Order: sequence, then C-alpha cells, then structure tokens
Amino acid sequence: MHTCYRLTTVLGAVFATALLAQVATAAEDDAPVYELRIYTCEPGKLDPLLDRFRSHTMRIFEKHGMENVAYWVPTDEPKKSNTLIYILRHKSSDAAKASWQAFREDPEWRAVAKASAEQHGKILAERPYSLYMTATDYSPNVTPPKSDAIYELRVYTAAEGKLDALHDRFRQHTDAIFKGHGMASTGYWAPRDAEAGDIMLYVLEYPNREAAKASWKAFFADPNWKKVAEETQKDGRLVSKVESTYMVPTDFSPTAK
Repeated sequence: MHTCYRLTTVLGAVFATALLAQVATAAEDDAPVYELRIYTCEPGKLDPLLDRFRSHTMRIFEKHGMENVAYWVPTDEPKKSNTLIYILRHKSSDAAKASWQAFREDPEWRAVAKASAEQHGKILAERPYSLYMTATDYSPNVTPPKSDAIYELRVYTAAEGKLDALHDRFRQHTDAIFKGHGMASTGYWAPRDAEAGDIMLYVLEYPNREAAKASWKAFFADPNWKKVAEETQKDGRLVSKVESTYMVPTDFSPTAK
C-alpha cells in the first residue's frame, strides 16, 4: 500500500514536471522571435546598401511576414562608415525559417540583388551577423525608435556560471536605477541558441550623446548602484566583457508615433 502510494506520488510529480516543461516550451514557441542582424560593408558601399533597404528590402521583408522593428547606423568610426544594424520580429522560430526561405526565393528580391551587384559590385565585406533572440521577462514592450534620439546597443558576456545572476540583477535593480538617471531601455534580450554563449543584449535610449555621458556618470556614482554591485559581486564579477555601440535611426527606419 505504502509502496504503491509513494510510486503514485513520484509518478505524479514527474508528470507535473513534464507538463510544466511542455507549457513553458509552448509559451516560448508562442512568443515573438527577434533577430538582430549586423551588416559590415566593403569600403564606400554603405550608401548603396542603405538605398537597397530603403527602396526594396524592407518592403519585401514585410511581404514575407518579417516585421521591421528598427534600423540604425553607428555614430562612431570605423563602424559609422560601413555598418548597418537592425532588428526584425518573427511570429516564431518556424515562421522565421519559412520567411527567410520565401525571401531568398522571391523573384523580385533576386532581381533587386542582381541589379545591385551589377551596379555596385560586392557590397558586404563578410557574411551578415544574425542572432535570434527572445525578449526577457523584464523587458519593456519592444517598439520602434524615436527619430531624434540616440541609442546604445550593449552586449554583455557573463562570467562563467553568472548569466542567471546577471539577469536577476537587471530584473531587480539595474533597470530601475537606469530609469532614475534618464536611461530608457527599449528592450532586453537573451539569445535563443545556446551556441551564442552566455550573453545578454539590450538597447538604451537617450536624448543625445551628451545626455548619455552624463547618465552613465551619474549611474556609476549612484550609492544604490554601488551597494548593489558590491553585494552581487561578493563571489566575483558577473560580467567578463561589455561591447557598446552608439547608434542613430536610419531615415527609413520605422519610428515611434
């Protein structure tokens, strides 16, 4: 009797755990999938690339179910002259795969790509960087940028075993302290592919570059932040690498209404 009861209890727990895992997986599958793409151009070829997106690519993306969220160019050299950064939103991973397949096979896109190559030659210096992402549970709703604002893409590589703690610090403390110093987050993301490594990404919005500099100075001097940093780094730093890129929206980017 007792053995049967224990077995039933264990099986029930296993079933419940499996069910929760299925629910979590389904919820993740139902969530929008974001894609960060970074294009690095051959010297002098950024303008032809931007014109191709402005005149053709964005519209063809939308035709195949890919939502244009934001397009930026960096503000500082050397990336200012050769880099396009943008984010797409897909309904799901499967939708993303199907959309890209349809895009590549689209006769209009093939004609555009052929004409572009004939007129400008090789535009991209390397294969586009692509990262599929999910918005974190503490991310604000991801919306298009403001046309007159400046943005900062920040990519953090977590120290070994510290990624969850890093997300928790942002969830409980960092984002609120950012807001206190006029640093508005437009999105926090985690990569969907484990091969991307222990990274997290986010984009901050500022009125201008001077405001960004003043906000970061105030943030690092904030007693609350200093306390949080000390308490969360008792067993070592949470971040091993920070990459920062300041950007402005392109003239063809979707913008906030």
